[in-house]
Order: sequence, then structure tokens, then C-alpha cells
Amino acid sequence: MTEDVNQRNREKLRARGVRLDYWNERTRRRLEILAGIDLTVREGELVAIVGPSGCGKSTFLAAVDGLVKPNAGAIEVDGNPVIAPGHDRAMVFQQDCLFPWRTVLRNVSYGLELRGELSRHEIRKRAESLIELVGLTGFADSYPHELSGGMRQRVNIARALAPHPELLLLDEPFASLDAQTRDFMQLELLKILARTGTTALFVTHQIDEAVFLANRVAVFSARPARIKQIVEVDLPPQRSLEMKLWPRFRELQDEIWRSIYQETIHLTAAE
Repeated sequence: MTEDVNQRNREKLRARGVRLDYWNERTRRRLEILAGIDLTVREGELVAIVGPSGCGKSTFLAAVDGLVKPNAGAIEVDGNPVIAPGHDRAMVFQQDCLFPWRTVLRNVSYGLELRGELSRHEIRKRAESLIELVGLTGFADSYPHELSGGMRQRVNIARALAPHPELLLLDEPFASLDAQTRDFMQLELLKILARTGTTALFVTHQIDEAVFLANRVAVFSARPARIKQIVEVDLPPQRSLEMKLWPRFRELQDEIWRSIYQETIHLTAAE
């Protein structure tokens, strides 16, 4: 029990004072995106990020992945500074980004092939295990165009998990799916993360999705973004879709909605 508690309290991601801005050559103005983000994600936790449209949620995720460099502040994964993309992090985007000429098996294997650390047999074995994990047994030899949108995102998640990343970064991965498929994929993601023990940072515009998936929800302010509020999601860890009808679920959803709405009003007034 003590070991489990220690693991839950161990910091996987630590961001302190993260500031980021861009210089726009056309307007000759500096655009401030992030204005000092402080966020900690504990091992085995899923933290969702919500906020007004264009506030910098995806930019922060890109900074954690090492795709963009902050102007100030520090980001660490397992105590190691993030200075570039690395094998300890994996990103899942809104679009599945699969290679159309590769089968499901070879798409999942791609990152492992690039690293060159495993034999062909070991790569295939790990890829087949992940295909089974995401519920695509029997589709290893299928091509992306033969799959539904939800199935393609499962392949995308399996490919991201193949190198055993310490931190899984998800940027609105279910945004392009229909409502029914989206609900199903939310459940599947929770099952996958529970089985792998992977820590995750999840960006979404959907407040109900954030509440359903997350242990905590970080509400970003309007740009330039700061963390306005951290909402602890005090729902049972074993989630079911019926929980979306619970009064407590709706209370959490309303609390977050009001927080974002206040930011939207401020943003509109400033314009």
C-alpha cells in the first residue's frame, strides 16, 4: 500500500514558470502565448487541460514534447530537463497520422524500427501485443484506409505506446470522431492506461471529456495563458459512461464551464 501511494505521489512531469512568445514579422508585434505555467503531473495520473479556444493548450503540450522551446522556465520529465523530443515522451494528435502504405502491424512497429534496439522478432512481438491491447486483434494486416476513424486512432495510440514512453501526450485525439465513437474511445483509453500504467497529459475542448478521463483538470486562462484553476475530479477511479449522468459529474462540469466562460467574457471585453 505504501509503495502504491509513493508511486502516485511521484512527480512524472514538472513545469515551472513556462513562458513562451512569438515574434510576428508581418505585424511587427510580439505575441505572448504562455505567461508562466506551473504544473505537476504525478506518476500514473491523467491530467486534462481545458481553456478558451486559442489560449495556448496545444502550444504547452508541444513544449512538453520538446517541439517548441519556451522563452523562460523549465520543464522536466522524471527530473530530466526537456530540451528536445525524446523517447520518454510520445504524442498523439487529433489526426491519426498513420502511414497509408504500411499495415497496422508495421505502423505500430515504426518507432521501434527507427530506434534499432530490438530484433525483428521482438519488434513484431511487442507490436502484436499492443494491437491486442487496443482491441484490434485480427486487423494487424489491414491498411489504414480499411479502418474506421476510431480504429485508426487506436492504432495511433498503440504506435505511441510501443517505445514505452514515460509520458503520453494527447492533443484532442478524439475530436474528429462522432459522439458515440468518442464515448467508446474514452473508455478504451482509460482501460489502456490502466493496463500500462502510463502517465498522460490530455488536451481537449470538451469539458465532459476532461471530467470523465482525468484525475485533475487544469483550467487555462485566456491568452497569455496561466493556470487559473486546478479541479480535483473526486469521482471513483473506475469510470463508466453512466457517471456522466451523476449530479457530481455535472457539478464538476459546471464549475469548469463557469471558469472558462469568465475567461471568454474577459477576452471578448478586451477586444
